[in-house]
Amino acid sequence: MTTLTPIDARTTEATVVDLSTATVRELNQRLHDAADGTAWIVEHPAGQHNIAAGIDRELDVTIEGNVGYYFAGMHQRGTVKVRGSAGVGLAENIMSGVVHVTGDASQSTGATGHGGLVVVDGNTGARCGISMKGVDIVVGGSIGHASAFMAQAGRLVVCGDAGDALGDSIYEARIYVRGEVASLGADCIEKAMREEHLAELGELLRRAGRTEDPSEFRRYGSARDLYHFKVDNAGAY
Repeated sequence: MTTLTPIDARTTEATVVDLSTATVRELNQRLHDAADGTAWIVEHPAGQHNIAAGIDRELDVTIEGNVGYYFAGMHQRGTVKVRGSAGVGLAENIMSGVVHVTGDASQSTGATGHGGLVVVDGNTGARCGISMKGVDIVVGGSIGHASAFMAQAGRLVVCGDAGDALGDSIYEARIYVRGEVASLGADCIEKAMREEHLAELGELLRRAGRTEDPSEFRRYGSARDLYHFKVDNAGAY
């Protein structure tokens, strides 16, 4: 296994992994075996896939560069940060902890996430927050089409614009959008922004390091029409 060298003058308390010489498998195993409270810096990720998957330790991990598919998938504890952009499936099935990308992310960001916080400072592609089950997602830019499709629980905050079919077949997740929405999906409607929603949104923005005014956002959620059987939709059965 590749020996991990101590970090240079930036800090003496972290360990540096260079993915131009170490493998992703070696890195992930070291992160799984690491002690709580340790810090890690990963250099030269070069868009490789599955980096920092399944972390179950209170670690502070910083990736210096772009990452590929399924970065921080199944994340459970600690904080991981990408100083760059991320590919498909960022933080898929996240359970807890924080995943932060300073650049853009591709489609399916935070898909099926059960908890934790995912922050993307830039834009995300299609299907952001698809089938989210409790995760909070804050996007500093815009999101693509079919985002929050079948979103069951959690909050999706969009500081830019949203693409077509936002919140299609949504359950009880809440969506906050500051910019324009191209179109709403089936059973998704605009809802009133009450004081509790302004407070909730303000806290989410604060946690994500954002400075936008919550009063500039609109809220969207389920009309709950799809919850109930309607005989007109029964057809010939």
